[in-house]
Amino acid sequence: MKPFQGLKASSGVLAVLAVSAVMLLSGCERPPMESVQHGYRGTGMVQVYNPRTVEANQDIHTAPVTLPQAPGNGPLASAVYKNVQVLGDLSVAQFARHMVSITSWVSPNEGCTYCHNPANFAEDSKYTKVVARRMIQMTQHINADWQPHVAQTGVTCYSCHRGQPVPSQVWFKEPDQHRGADFIGERAGQNLAAESVKLASLPSDPFTPFLLGDLDIRVSGTTALPNGNRHSIKQTEWTYSLMTHMSSSLGVNCTYCHNTNSFSSWEGSPPQRAKAWHGIRMARDLNNEYMEPLQPTFPAERLGPLGDTAKINCGTCHQGAYKPLNGAQMAKDFPELLKSAATRDVVAKK
Repeated sequence: MKPFQGLKASSGVLAVLAVSAVMLLSGCERPPMESVQHGYRGTGMVQVYNPRTVEANQDIHTAPVTLPQAPGNGPLASAVYKNVQVLGDLSVAQFARHMVSITSWVSPNEGCTYCHNPANFAEDSKYTKVVARRMIQMTQHINADWQPHVAQTGVTCYSCHRGQPVPSQVWFKEPDQHRGADFIGERAGQNLAAESVKLASLPSDPFTPFLLGDLDIRVSGTTALPNGNRHSIKQTEWTYSLMTHMSSSLGVNCTYCHNTNSFSSWEGSPPQRAKAWHGIRMARDLNNEYMEPLQPTFPAERLGPLGDTAKINCGTCHQGAYKPLNGAQMAKDFPELLKSAATRDVVAKK
């Protein structure tokens, strides 16, 4: 053997091992991390945060400056402008303030013409105007009828859009969800390393069964076999998939909503679990009552591979924060968004 030949070989092996170690650790977050205990000691109910990530994402969780309130006296918008089907009970000044705010929330670069024909603002020739009108109604519905989830904080268009015509986190139905068996077997809607489940080997579309449909969200059944218990391990993976999405969307651990003594038991669970329960049903309601019915309105290029509309999940509003916009209360400055049309009609009749 030549001198140093064995040493060179060993150095090569060490280099390969070093590169491999770097690759394995590349997906890990470097310390220091911060943790906050919110359960009894020994239960493992601790939230872990990366202060660098929190700081880097601060801009997307900062609410924009709100325009000053406009006077409510004077003629109503519905009496001055044509085809005002929503917000017509605002004064002209209040209506203008709201339109300027929507422009800054949704289309700051495109301006008013993103939704309006500049030659005739009243017409509905642009699909974006029809959609925007329905989205205002959806926002009112959330604030008025889903307070068990949004409480008094409420939402505005900015909660989801963050200055973009299309929110950065939406979802479509996946094609070929249950492909027939091939040489790797039945895919069962998983093993895609999808971002929706943070690259885990879990079903990559937990939204269709849970946030559009109402499939049971369980990890075990409530009855013994063979009396109708169909919550198998494979079906449980769909629940884990949804939980992974919720955890990453809110930037929290599982113990934010669950007590480690018994994840399935509601007794002793943090109050956030009830908030999440309502949030799941709110997303399902919005997808079925507002987003899906808009499918004929959207052009083909705005639809998914199966021809469906973009839909809402937890990440659409939260975007990595356990409270959207870190709990900023924007909605209180827009009282016209706090009551749905149905609620206003009931109040008016009293």
